[in-house]
Amino acid sequence: MKFLILAIALYLVSFNSYSQVGFPYCETFSAEESIGSETVYGGSARLVDGVLRLTDAQREQNGYVYIDIPFSPAYGIKASFEYFMYGGSGADGLTVFLFDADVQNFRPGGFGGAFGYTQRDNVPGMTGGYLGIGFDAYGNYSNSSEGKIGGFSGSPNGLYPNSISIRKSGVGLNGYQFVNGKMTVDPPSGSLGLALDVEYQFPLSSGGQGTGRVTDPAIPGYRKVFLELEPNPNGVGCLLKLEMVVTTVTNEPRTITIFPGVPFPYEPSKNLKIGFAASTGGETNIHEIRNLIVEVSNDEGLQNPAGVDFSDFASCEGQENTYYITDEEVILPNENSEIRCLQFYASLDDIEQESEDICAQGKCREENRVLELPQGTFTAGTNGGDFTFFPNRGFTDQSVTVYYTITDTYGKSSVGNSMTLKIQESPEPVSIYVGDNPVLVEEVRLCGGETVTLTSKGDEVYERYEWYKDDELIEGAVSEKFTANTIGEYLVKAYNRKNCPAISNSVLVTFPEFPDFDYMSPLVGCTPGQSVNVTTSISNYDPLTYDYKLTGEGQTYLNDEMKAISIAGEYELQIKHADLDCYSSPEPLQIVILEEELLADFEFEILGTGVKGEEDGGFYPDDEFQFSDMSAEDAISWNWDFGDGSKSTEQNPTHIYGKKGDYDVILTITNEWGCEASDVKRVSIVRSYRLMFPTGFTPLKDENQFFVPKSKGLVSGQLLIFNTWGNLIFETDDINTIGWDGKLDEKLLDAGFYVYRYNGIATDGEKVTKAGKFKLIR
Repeated sequence: MKFLILAIALYLVSFNSYSQVGFPYCETFSAEESIGSETVYGGSARLVDGVLRLTDAQREQNGYVYIDIPFSPAYGIKASFEYFMYGGSGADGLTVFLFDADVQNFRPGGFGGAFGYTQRDNVPGMTGGYLGIGFDAYGNYSNSSEGKIGGFSGSPNGLYPNSISIRKSGVGLNGYQFVNGKMTVDPPSGSLGLALDVEYQFPLSSGGQGTGRVTDPAIPGYRKVFLELEPNPNGVGCLLKLEMVVTTVTNEPRTITIFPGVPFPYEPSKNLKIGFAASTGGETNIHEIRNLIVEVSNDEGLQNPAGVDFSDFASCEGQENTYYITDEEVILPNENSEIRCLQFYASLDDIEQESEDICAQGKCREENRVLELPQGTFTAGTNGGDFTFFPNRGFTDQSVTVYYTITDTYGKSSVGNSMTLKIQESPEPVSIYVGDNPVLVEEVRLCGGETVTLTSKGDEVYERYEWYKDDELIEGAVSEKFTANTIGEYLVKAYNRKNCPAISNSVLVTFPEFPDFDYMSPLVGCTPGQSVNVTTSISNYDPLTYDYKLTGEGQTYLNDEMKAISIAGEYELQIKHADLDCYSSPEPLQIVILEEELLADFEFEILGTGVKGEEDGGFYPDDEFQFSDMSAEDAISWNWDFGDGSKSTEQNPTHIYGKKGDYDVILTITNEWGCEASDVKRVSIVRSYRLMFPTGFTPLKDENQFFVPKSKGLVSGQLLIFNTWGNLIFETDDINTIGWDGKLDEKLLDAGFYVYRYNGIATDGEKVTKAGKFKLIR
């Protein structure tokens, strides 16, 4: 009989705590630092003052906890715990539940009256739920409301407060049926047979609003539960027994049987886990638990495991040697049992007898998991039967004997056996070389599909080799060379004639992924005949780390050669790591170089007049300018800047300036490739008004019947007409007047010359004065 050698590690195994597996399990919930990682909280559950609080006395609270440790029901299960239900208006209650330990992604059921176990309307029940016992203060867990199946019946209001009910397994929205129940106080009329006898009755809650937690068994309000599931000797499933220690009178705690051993005829899974849940709704209570103990029901049916003596195993000096005692190498008589842990002792006399304390049986003593001897150090591992031995220097060709016990899933321990290990000299390390390269490397980078040959070289004759990838033994890799074709960290152990391994350096084989890179396409050259720089279109262009290749139009350009591409066309761009030969898949890149220069041009005039400048009469502030695009036909967008802060994107816009000034108008056009061209022209408005008088008029004809000026840009005006002697014969301040009709006192005056004077104000505030002669023609 011998050990299976798994590995000889290069480092010491360290551990802070040993994860518990199986029975017995004890948890007081007294302090956060004592809670293991196996205790999983959800919802409002948390530690408070030395207890696990599931809900506060607040509305609509949900809390749960489960112990992430599998328990085999093969020999039955016993559990005990104290609960505290107080301080609120009396709702809803709590459950203790069991569920399939193999369930992945545990999820509680509905809350409210479902207590986190059953379905609730469209909310599925607990994943893998096997058994849910509800301590129902309000009375909804025990009825068929909210989509539950089965329950008490006959209550006028449908509620069954102060009842303890058993519900079976279920899946999703199916199952979780009512199996049995008992009301603990004040049953509704017609349901006396479903209640405890009067002398045993008690309320589930220890007190209403303003009350506190009762932890002393001598004080009224104390509650402790004892649950036991025994395999049914005469059928499927188990017999369920539930007792409670209840104090309703000072100094008189009583043990009351709720269920004396009722059948629960449903086959459990191989392993179960235990948990608790509680909820409140419109009514409230504080719900808490503490001092949980889970153990085997039929402890007398268990036997102690038995180890064997080992004497034919070797270790190598100065190295940590890792071994594993398998379940097949020892005797594990109890059903569904595994090795929970190893403990080491210097002699058989040091082996301690199994403690009478049930909670002590569930823990592997930390002080016995490491044993230091002059010859070296034994350390128990974290996976049942694994352990390490690190031989000290100076004990080559000597042997060391220690004693060990094994503890199984149920907390049963063997009486003790010996193991003797021979210490042999460790060889010098070997080295891994890559191909014919005489230099040690830490990493080999490959392209997809490539392989690399790793060669082990050392100073001794080696009997055999073991190659490892990521600390896992590679089956069949037993020669001095190994061809690697997958990513991983490789090392080799070369065993000398004394069967001690020389351990190599490690070599990391990687297949680097092609880097992500962004680039612009199409890449456009807007100046005819001028080349474009492709590298500027590549984000984070890095020719030191990567190589780039551009292919197209019969040409190939590498790295900086891509800075001057003068031929337009369809190309493909690729990238690779500079130290590798493989390029990424080609990505399309279009290069466009304009054949003709893009030119912008425009003209402008006063809208509808043909006035284009001073030679045509000039521009005035309130003139409406028409701007006309005269650019190349391939323009697709236009941006006008009128020089006064106004802009437009129309092709042919109009604009009114409103005041005198010189305005540089800029037209910028863009073609379909994003190329731009601009043109600038100046609009000069040098006068703020126009005022023109005729040299004569003919009041007796239909045309030219009135003497009136033509004006523009004026906001007010006064027209005065005088005869040649200076007498005022006509006056108006109507800027829109039709003019003088040549009459005075309704009598047409004689033909001849007359004098006008005009006083006005322009739109920009300038004063306007003008005078002159004109002729009245009859």
